[in-house]
Amino acid sequence: MHGAFAKAQKIGILESEMIRASGFGLYLLIAISSSSLYGQAASPSPTASEPVAYSSIHELNQLLDPLQQLSQTVQTDLAKLRIERWKTDAGTKRQTQGNVDSLTRNLHDALPDIISGLRNSPESLPATFKLYRNLDALYDVFGSVTESTGAFGTKDEFQALDNDLTQLEQSRRAIADRMANLSTQKEGELASLRTKVQQMQSAATPAGATPANKVVVDDTTPPKKPVRRKPKPKATTQPAPGGTPSTTTPSTTTPPATTPPSNPN
Repeated sequence: MHGAFAKAQKIGILESEMIRASGFGLYLLIAISSSSLYGQAASPSPTASEPVAYSSIHELNQLLDPLQQLSQTVQTDLAKLRIERWKTDAGTKRQTQGNVDSLTRNLHDALPDIISGLRNSPESLPATFKLYRNLDALYDVFGSVTESTGAFGTKDEFQALDNDLTQLEQSRRAIADRMANLSTQKEGELASLRTKVQQMQSAATPAGATPANKVVVDDTTPPKKPVRRKPKPKATTQPAPGGTPSTTTPSTTTPPATTPPSNPN
């Protein structure tokens, strides 16, 4: 189930991604739109300041020349298929024919442009990765067509496609190995560049010189402290004039006058 789902994904990639080709006026098939856009944005153009070793170019040509020949062979073998004569249901015929058309468009239109871009930038990782992703998609979809041909096609048709599939797998692995080697090479170059920069910085600083103090500016906003309200002062008794505090004399109640008793005669 997982293998069938993966193949369906690759078929969808080949069938859905189309671009308009300059000079042909047609919509062309590309295998992986993400790798295509990434390659266009990140792939550097070759310049005189970026020399490439002859051994690297020779190694790349040994991979690309057989791949271009294989592309022509696969297109010829796909054209020889007589899917309409297969003894199977119409849905299988229609799906297989659609896969064949997608493969043919990719091999004829998209793959040559990808190979040309890699020849212009032999050691470009984005360009190498773009070719690998395209070959990976081609291999999965072509494997599905080969399997269907073995089940419903003639023996000669299946034998031809099976040989092509084996060679396509070899090309895919070779490109993957080159991509891994380039990654290791670029990592080494980056480490060497960092070492040179550190050496230059050390040479620019005189012996015994005190390194400049670094000023660190803390631009973070400190949290606001909660505002505490001051308690209201208690009322106090104001002092009386003369410096003696005034006191409050408690009020006294005068008892009512009483009439003395009369003296009897």
